[in-house]
Amino acid sequence: MNLSNLKPAEGSIKTRKRIGRGTGSGLGGTSTRGHKGAKSRSGYSRKIGFEGGQMPIQRRLPKFGFKNINRVEYKAINLLTLQHLAETKQLTKISIKDLIEAGYVSSSQLVKVLANGNLTAKLDVEAHAFSKSAEAAIVAAGGTAVKL
Repeated sequence: MNLSNLKPAEGSIKTRKRIGRGTGSGLGGTSTRGHKGAKSRSGYSRKIGFEGGQMPIQRRLPKFGFKNINRVEYKAINLLTLQHLAETKQLTKISIKDLIEAGYVSSSQLVKVLANGNLTAKLDVEAHAFSKSAEAAIVAAGGTAVKL
């Protein structure tokens, strides 16, 4: 075998349909588009969500709900995560910077500490918000919870 006798597998290459090349080709005339109507014309494109004139689903269904413009989005960090971070990196104080370096949050996110898991280490934790039970657990372990 060499480069001069390479060819694709039998039946793997198909010739494309050349439409609109005269009646003798069998694909002239209407060029596989049928007779008349918008779909037979050049430049036709159907609107997104068009259902053939039937009332579209996005107009049949009612509007509901609202977006609260004053909502503050927090990234949740559990006590379990703080305990793990303190054990692996031998930390006594956990700041936002430590959480960013560990890859738990990005620099643009606000952090809220939640009370899932047990905290045994005495930690000074800095965050934007704390749940009441998380703050109580940190204080019970001998640490402090500092709101930024």
